[in-house]
Amino acid sequence: MLKLLQSIFGSDTGGSYPESLVKEAIERAVDGTDPWLRAVSGYKKKLRPAVIRTIDHVVALVDALPSPMAVHLGSYSDDLRLKSFFVSAIHMKKMFAEDRSLAEFLQGPGGGSPQIFALLAMEKQEKAIFGSALSGDIVIRDVPQITVSFDAHRLIDPTGDEGETRRLLKRRAFDHLLSMALKRLTAVKWEREDLERRRSLLQAKQNLLEREGWGFDEADAAGKLGPAEVEERLGEIEGQLKELGGDDRMLEAYLKIVADVLGRPEEHFWARTETIFVDRMGIKQNEAASDAPELTFGELHNAEGRSLVAMLVSLQGGELRGG
Repeated sequence: MLKLLQSIFGSDTGGSYPESLVKEAIERAVDGTDPWLRAVSGYKKKLRPAVIRTIDHVVALVDALPSPMAVHLGSYSDDLRLKSFFVSAIHMKKMFAEDRSLAEFLQGPGGGSPQIFALLAMEKQEKAIFGSALSGDIVIRDVPQITVSFDAHRLIDPTGDEGETRRLLKRRAFDHLLSMALKRLTAVKWEREDLERRRSLLQAKQNLLEREGWGFDEADAAGKLGPAEVEERLGEIEGQLKELGGDDRMLEAYLKIVADVLGRPEEHFWARTETIFVDRMGIKQNEAASDAPELTFGELHNAEGRSLVAMLVSLQGGELRGG
């Protein structure tokens, strides 16, 4: 299946994909969420438009990534972006030396590649502080400021070919949208299971009340549900369960959730470009200055509120291997 999906993501067909490959993508969507969706009549036809929409979205998203930024282990002091992203040259070299994905690639069959391409991902942290600032020759203290830093650096999908890395990133983006659909499915299933458990408990309480003559112990009765309250709660839960539907209807509802996420991928996972001005102390400025150059980078966002700074990089294999 991986080869087939790579073929989809490597094609330049303007959204027109071979039917056999679309079917494989549909099956990946089902396997990645709930295999029981195959019990829904016509599930392939119902998912097809949404799956194609997601393929189009992730292809466009990854293809829009700028050309890789060339990174040399000795270029830290010459590149303003690297000086912003890493605390020091030692920090940058340590990150590359300890990155697990890069290490696995270097130890694999493609590890001898002269150039290595990957997505450099990191998290941007902004923190409000009070610091000092100059106003002419006067030092002003307790000035509200925002510090900007980058951490949790990692390399994603390193390969010896830029096109191959982009294809893997498209597959990763596709799977990320599947994981978001799965989370929505899980939430709905937990809600239903919770209702089922509550209904069972209330029915047990009702049976107990009826068996015991609806209670004679006033001290204990104060903390118990009366028969009328039990009936009312049961009615509410039954109504909610009815809205969720029976097993067959639930599978239809689950399929609809998956189709909804994949049919509107741009609302669940998207990219944007951000430009900020940060001085050598990591303080965010309102405009560019000699000590606060413009810093532009791409960010990936999802509907869960998570974001990630991400950019393609090219690394020198000989440097990484110590050659």
